Amino acid sequence: MCNLHHLFQLLCLMIFVAALKATTTTTTLMPSCQSHCGNVSIPYPFGIGAGCHIQGFDILCNTTFHPPRPFVGDTGAELIDISLIPGEARVYEHIDWVCYNETSLVDYEFLSVNLTTRPVYKISSTRNKFTGVGCYTLAYVGGDIGNPNYLSGCVTSCDSLASAMNETCAGSGCCQTTLPKGLTSVVTGFAIGLNNTVVWDFNPCSYAFVVEQDWYNFTSADLMFGHLNSTNQKGVPTVLDWAIGNQTCEEARRNSTSYACVDKNSECLNSTNGPGYRCNCSRGYEGNPYLSNGCRDIDECEGPLDQYPCYGICRNTPGNYTCSCPRGKQDGDPYTKDGCRSTGSSFPLALKILIATMCSIFFVTVMSFGIYLGLQKRKLIQIKQSFFEKNGGSILQQQINSFQGATFKLFTLEELEKATNKFDDKLVIGRGGHGIVYKGTLEDKRTVAIKKSKLMDEGQTQEFAREMLILSQINHRNVIKILGCCLEVEVPMLVYEFIPNGTLFQYLHDKIHKISIPLDARLRIAEESASALAYLHSAASPPIIHGDVKSSNILLDEEYSTKVSDFGASKLAPKDEAQFATVVQGTCGYLDPEYLLTCQLTEKSDVYSFGVVILELLTRMKPFEFDATGQEKILASIFFVAMKEDKIENILDNELKVGVDMVLIKEFSKVAMQCLNFTRDERPTMKEVAQSLETLRKSKHHVAAPSNQQIVHLDQDDRVENTMSQEFVYTHDATGSGNMEILSLLDVGNGR
Repeated sequence: MCNLHHLFQLLCLMIFVAALKATTTTTTLMPSCQSHCGNVSIPYPFGIGAGCHIQGFDILCNTTFHPPRPFVGDTGAELIDISLIPGEARVYEHIDWVCYNETSLVDYEFLSVNLTTRPVYKISSTRNKFTGVGCYTLAYVGGDIGNPNYLSGCVTSCDSLASAMNETCAGSGCCQTTLPKGLTSVVTGFAIGLNNTVVWDFNPCSYAFVVEQDWYNFTSADLMFGHLNSTNQKGVPTVLDWAIGNQTCEEARRNSTSYACVDKNSECLNSTNGPGYRCNCSRGYEGNPYLSNGCRDIDECEGPLDQYPCYGICRNTPGNYTCSCPRGKQDGDPYTKDGCRSTGSSFPLALKILIATMCSIFFVTVMSFGIYLGLQKRKLIQIKQSFFEKNGGSILQQQINSFQGATFKLFTLEELEKATNKFDDKLVIGRGGHGIVYKGTLEDKRTVAIKKSKLMDEGQTQEFAREMLILSQINHRNVIKILGCCLEVEVPMLVYEFIPNGTLFQYLHDKIHKISIPLDARLRIAEESASALAYLHSAASPPIIHGDVKSSNILLDEEYSTKVSDFGASKLAPKDEAQFATVVQGTCGYLDPEYLLTCQLTEKSDVYSFGVVILELLTRMKPFEFDATGQEKILASIFFVAMKEDKIENILDNELKVGVDMVLIKEFSKVAMQCLNFTRDERPTMKEVAQSLETLRKSKHHVAAPSNQQIVHLDQDDRVENTMSQEFVYTHDATGSGNMEILSLLDVGNGR
């Protein structure tokens, strides 16, 4: 009965092996392919993605791991490394096992090696061993090598842990056997009819696996339950031979379009494990023979003496080197130590030694310093190139080249360092939540503002290039011009036109150098700013949401005309709800309350923030600050209370309380009230706000409100009351900007 059971196992094994198949084709390399997956180098003819590999040599890079892990196509075999010479790849192979209790088989797991879908690979017969581990274990191994199929195995035995021989697989606890050439798949099995009850208490499981020769060192601990699998959780390394196609070198050379040995300094070698061929660089060259100009000349004079002996004067030549005895020792063999014999010299030996020693020390010092500088320079170049690619530099460069008439420039880090005297603190003209702004002078003598940002969402790097090019096309007299950016740093730096007279915030709130601002100037600043925001919302293509409208982002030029700036929080207008912002951004005192509730950034969010800017122009009060008692003072809340009590004059700037038209002031306030409506759908658009402000400037006594039927009017007490009852309170961090948290919704009459 036991023999019949064994025969049935062997029959199933043979049927499974006979079902495996293989095919091979080739393809060509595409440029700019990924060279690594995690910490593993992926040299051509292997590759990740379409067009980056010869057919059959595709590698799947699983980025769900950290770091990412490479796998051999769809085989599920995790790749350890690849060697172009001698044409090997190492993968992790599963450990098959079967476990028993004191009476019978209880559990097992078999995951066979199957490379039939990747016939370029063969399981190495010279670099692997089939290994069985256990006591009273008969382990089988079979595979597909054509017709007939292969089947073999080995037997182990031991009576105790002490009887198992450590570090050897000679049959006592561990056995090994060789594998034949041409294997594309491996299946394992165990003879389960053996009496394992006598060893069950110390060896409840048997194991079988194909492992790299000399890698596995058996210990008696491997016989104990779970030890072997727990110490090799990924599996054990298995060596695969690989080859190009199924032709010999002679046959492959006849088709120059598919012949893989493309470098002129390469040679072809027939595979020693199945059909196909491999390529090597010719003698005296090293590198990748599968790429044009992939084989580089070896400088034998810099190589090890045991490999390239020369004890005289070494001269490198293409693919070789020459060696000759130095002057004064031209007799003998320069390829052997002390082979050059002296022909006589007038220099004393001690002097020669001294000169040679001093020259050597000098040479080593100079060379070491030169190598160090070269390595540092190369490392810096690589880092800058890495940041350039990460920040979408290639994409942006392509778009600039394809965009006719584009004036946007990609600046190098060296150019901006030179423009700012290596970012000298003396040239800092602004600091904020998004970064530091420096004044700089370019080589063409243009004065610019350079923003050195603090951080950027890594998920936005692919969108950064597209957004920068779009922002650079903005052409409005009241919107600051983006001249270019630098992508050779971790967080991109932006280059703007320089605006000399500071920000509206400084203009309004500088108590030391406070200057008079007539009402007409305030109206003009409001109108120009509204016009700029309306342009971003309505005329830009695609529309742009600023996202951080505030007085410190409104600059004043030589003639005190406004320039809306700082797109650090800006977004292209979303096409659907899925594209709305999902993190709080902006500045305390300016934030749209509905944005804090929904995290949806829209054009109406800018409208609300602009309403706060109007309040600053009317009152010269800051949007958010603490009074002497430590209580929060929110300008919007103060404004709503004043409007409710019809005491707007109580909060006006002193300069606006005397000699100005209060009707005009109230109309100006009405525009602010409309912008600050709690419900964003009831706010006017920026275009309507700009039109109202333009009309205000042209009229001294009356201005028509925007044509939105839902806009709040000063004489509609019920609407004002509704707006104020939904006012909110929020806390801020130590910087006064950035992250906010909604605390409560309450009636302003109860609070500040």
